[in-house]
Amino acid sequence: MVVLNEKQLQEICKDMRADILRMTERAGSGHPGGSLSAVELMAVLYFNVLNHKPQEPGWSERDRFILSKGHACPVLYSAMSRSGYFPVEELLTLRQLDSRLQGHPNMKALPGLECSSGSLGQGLSISNGLAIAAKIDKKNYRVYCLMGDGELQEGQVWEAAMTAAHYKLDNVCAIVDYNNLQIDGKVEDVKNIAPLKEKWQSFNWHVIEIDGHDLIQIFQAYEEAKGVKKKPTVIIARTIKGKGVSFMENVAGWHGKAPNKKELEAALKEIYG
Repeated sequence: MVVLNEKQLQEICKDMRADILRMTERAGSGHPGGSLSAVELMAVLYFNVLNHKPQEPGWSERDRFILSKGHACPVLYSAMSRSGYFPVEELLTLRQLDSRLQGHPNMKALPGLECSSGSLGQGLSISNGLAIAAKIDKKNYRVYCLMGDGELQEGQVWEAAMTAAHYKLDNVCAIVDYNNLQIDGKVEDVKNIAPLKEKWQSFNWHVIEIDGHDLIQIFQAYEEAKGVKKKPTVIIARTIKGKGVSFMENVAGWHGKAPNKKELEAALKEIYG
């Protein structure tokens, strides 16, 4: 694990946002909006929290990360490359034929992925399985699961929430990227998931609410989660879809649309000033 200070993390976040935009522009497709909203959450996790060895992705003692919202894989690929799993240059192969970086994560293609994901609602169940295995094997690794807010409309999420609480999986930390937009519009209009804090509490989870773009709050939330015993933790992170690019922010249309060359140039100027 590499530990970065706040200024270094801010610079990494700029690079990750640029990666996401360059990748999707080159591919001509992808999901920039929900990738941009999760940049800070992923940067802190991969650089300051996860116990992992990028040069040894199969290390048995590693913490596990599950990207349940698999369509947001550009942010995961960026975090992985920037932390040393593979060359940054490979990012530009996103969604190309025979690339290891497919439009949804393929664990058989890319070392460092714990599961293939994309079918929404399944990630927390997978995380529970890994966490139970850790308990049985008396391993100390933790399991982190990033979910979208629209994904919480899936019934399987709440079955998994019950399971994690029932088995007292204090080695599970769920993260909700709460940007309040999904492909069809506002989450509250499609199928309202509020009140979210109270829902998770009623399932006997420890709940932490934060600003999902505040690096200090994010780090403190991950650290708090590590200290919770006998119950799982969920971090509800309030975020902005398309964060960092003015014309993408809070616009549902950027959920699954790639920028063109002109839009990419304008976005990069905003990111790097």
